[in-house]
Amino acid sequence: MSNRAVINLTTGLEDAERVTVAFLTAVAAAESGRPTMMFLTKEAARLAVPGVAVATACEGCPPLTELIDRYERAGGRYLVCPICVHAKKLDTAFIAGAEMGGTVPLWEWIGEEAATTFSF
Repeated sequence: MSNRAVINLTTGLEDAERVTVAFLTAVAAAESGRPTMMFLTKEAARLAVPGVAVATACEGCPPLTELIDRYERAGGRYLVCPICVHAKKLDTAFIAGAEMGGTVPLWEWIGEEAATTFSF
């Protein structure tokens, strides 16, 4: 079985706690050595734009900037839904590790083996 991890995130800063939990899950997977991909769709596509993910969800929660830095250092990657990017007219100069890609590139990245998935 593959040790790849896919974290599907559809929520943006309108629910910073959900975003934080998704990033905590992704960071844990990447830091444990799993190849990890976050698939950012709907409002989550905005998180790939530099300077957007700067919230702290709650007292005691780590800032998103810290989680994004840890995820990048651990080799985590992002696919950002191209339909969402175009619909929201987002800048495509994304944060490190992010590239535009939809479901076909996601399936190609997963490959023939199973992957552990989380959806937020």
